[in-house]
Amino acid sequence: MAGGQGAGRFAGKCAVVTGGARGIGRGIADRLAAEGAEVHVFDREAAPPGGGVTFHAVDVTRAASVQEAVARLPRPPALLVNNAGITRDKSLVKMSDEDWDAVLAVNLKGAFLVLRALAPGMTAAGYGRVVNITSINGQRGKFGQANYAASKAGLIGLTKTAARELGPKGVTVNAVAPGMVLTEMAMQLAPEFRQKALDESQLKRLPEVEDIAAAVLFLLSDGARMITGQVLRVDAGQYL
Repeated sequence: MAGGQGAGRFAGKCAVVTGGARGIGRGIADRLAAEGAEVHVFDREAAPPGGGVTFHAVDVTRAASVQEAVARLPRPPALLVNNAGITRDKSLVKMSDEDWDAVLAVNLKGAFLVLRALAPGMTAAGYGRVVNITSINGQRGKFGQANYAASKAGLIGLTKTAARELGPKGVTVNAVAPGMVLTEMAMQLAPEFRQKALDESQLKRLPEVEDIAAAVLFLLSDGARMITGQVLRVDAGQYL
């Protein structure tokens, strides 16, 4: 299993993963459960239960929906992965207000609302691990993704600020920045889009969901207890 360290690394810990019904989020949720965590997924999409993962219908863009879901949890989570994200790609001059607002609401405001709701429990316990899923496009920009790149860049700013504010209280906050990942969605793209990403990569292969999950679980683990405020790119060298 990529990332080493067998089951039990997160035994006894409660985790929340947003956007965990499919793709990268589901991969992270399943890995956490396999390594002993009690995992709760916040997502607007329904997903089949099982494997130690409990699903909650939550609109992360609405503070009331987030607060209600948090209140229903059996105990305060020690682990949080803010993964929920959407795209509404258009060139900047063709992008509507709705396209801009929807992406910023899910990708950035949603992460803020969930982190704000869970941080008090972590600081009260004197322990917490937060990983925000950003993107290399939040660091370099990308044609047609003004909204997405801005939201992911904002998430990096949120990560670093939260690391400063919560660090003295025992909480680490980091980010993982994937490039193109071979999810089911990516595999449905026209081959030329995947080929362009492959051409950009230095390893001449693209990451799979498991590669992102392995990096996230490392940052959630006590092996990363002295790491905070960092952005870890998992992109096969695509950013270089």
